[in-house]
Amino acid sequence: MRRKLPSTQSLICFEAAARHTSFTKAGQELALTQGAVSRQVAALEDMLGVSLFKRGQHGMQLTPAGLDYARQVNIRLDALERDTLDVMGAQGQNESLTLAAVPTLASRWLIPRLPAFTHAFPQNQIHIETRTRPFMFSDSGMDAALYAGTPAQVAQWAGTLATKLFYETVIPVCSPALLKKNRPLTPQQLLNMPLLQQSTRPEAWRQWFDAQGIESPRAMAGPRYELFSMQVAAARCGLGVSLIPTLLISGELASGDLVVACHRPLTGLRAYYLIEPHAAPQREIWRHFKDWLIQQEVG
Repeated sequence: MRRKLPSTQSLICFEAAARHTSFTKAGQELALTQGAVSRQVAALEDMLGVSLFKRGQHGMQLTPAGLDYARQVNIRLDALERDTLDVMGAQGQNESLTLAAVPTLASRWLIPRLPAFTHAFPQNQIHIETRTRPFMFSDSGMDAALYAGTPAQVAQWAGTLATKLFYETVIPVCSPALLKKNRPLTPQQLLNMPLLQQSTRPEAWRQWFDAQGIESPRAMAGPRYELFSMQVAAARCGLGVSLIPTLLISGELASGDLVVACHRPLTGLRAYYLIEPHAAPQREIWRHFKDWLIQQEVG
């Protein structure tokens, strides 16, 4: 049966017009005239039997159907582009794996170890993209993910298999300038310090204070950062105390740019997992990478 698919050109024109909400700007991006983009989108609407844009005197905007379709088309075009670049780059010789990973773990823990993997498997390539929250593998183009979370969070990630790699240990750290005579603080003293927050872990400080048996009404107060790398930079600048996984700051602790603010590490609330879609085919590159990753040590 012949597939019922629009032309790639019409999808590219629609996706660009949807991003810009302008045929003119889409044409400028694609090196096409405004009229050419408009005709491609009109042909797509005719094929679908659905209006994708509302056009008026004051411009254009996506219809609800257009908004949903634009989101899906963007995902598919990104995946198609990645697949095309993989084939072009490999020239038929290499296998590749696209891995989603939390950003700071990827840059500070995984990537420094990847030379050992590429040395052992020179025909394999690992592509890495950042994700901080669970996602649908079927819509992402990802083969697997490195994810930090609690067992309950991992269990809620539908349609996946999770392999625990190691538990996470977090510890309060700060610039040495915040400590008088380099003396660590007590948990009670930390209550009066500016606490740097992780936006993806809003309960982190409260959980740490609970483990110390201390009530902490201000545990969730303080500037928020999305990435641990931002927290590291903020802590180094003396903006406050950060609660950071030890495996992400070994360099800063060794150099003295960061110091332990309170010698009360907390282990076991979260772990790092290798997540894979439940029905994924077991390719050779995946077996190589999974076996290699499981053997890696935390430090």
